[in-house]
Amino acid sequence: MRLLLVRHGQTPANVLGELDTAVPGPGLTELGHRQAAALPAALAAESIGAVVVTDLVRTHLTAAPLAEALGLEPTVVGDLREIGAGDLERRSDPEAVRAYLSAVVGWAEGDLDVVVPGAESGREFFARYDRGVAAVVDAARDSGAGTVVIVSHGAAIRCWAASRSTGRDAGFLRTHQLENTGVVTLEGTPDEGWLLVDWHGEPAGGEHLDDELAPDPTGETVDEAARA
Repeated sequence: MRLLLVRHGQTPANVLGELDTAVPGPGLTELGHRQAAALPAALAAESIGAVVVTDLVRTHLTAAPLAEALGLEPTVVGDLREIGAGDLERRSDPEAVRAYLSAVVGWAEGDLDVVVPGAESGREFFARYDRGVAAVVDAARDSGAGTVVIVSHGAAIRCWAASRSTGRDAGFLRTHQLENTGVVTLEGTPDEGWLLVDWHGEPAGGEHLDDELAPDPTGETVDEAARA
């Protein structure tokens, strides 16, 4: 099984540097729509058999151009939503951003009992995201899809992929960011494990679609986001 974990396109909260994780969440900026429109060409070499989105609006809007080009109807899997910010929701100050990302990085490095204030622990996050991925894999087996695109979220993709895959160094998450429409490619199964094939941190359509001025906390490293 081949999973393409695609981060959604840019949102207003990404531009403002806010932790915005509530459902259904905002739509996309003008740049976010252009990032989404670039996905069909960027992923043209992949034999994509299914497209999956979360229950947040931004993933639906990001997946729409790709799904239309492929003639596929996206499937909604709510368990693949973003890591909740809880009491830190809609905050953009360095203290809040550092607290959120420090918990996420801690989970990826094995400290699963840390809790995002007012939200979930690492154990709770991995339980639901694992459940969501397992549901995607089961559906793909039934349909015969060998490659699945999952349009998900920056912190969730980075944490889950860094923790659940082999082929990476210790401290990987601290140095690898994931810009809007960046793509993480994994191969394997939930039972056999996942191999990290590629971590493309820039927008899938090219660096010209990157907004270097946006603070974008859930896609950046802890130090970069806390300095914004």
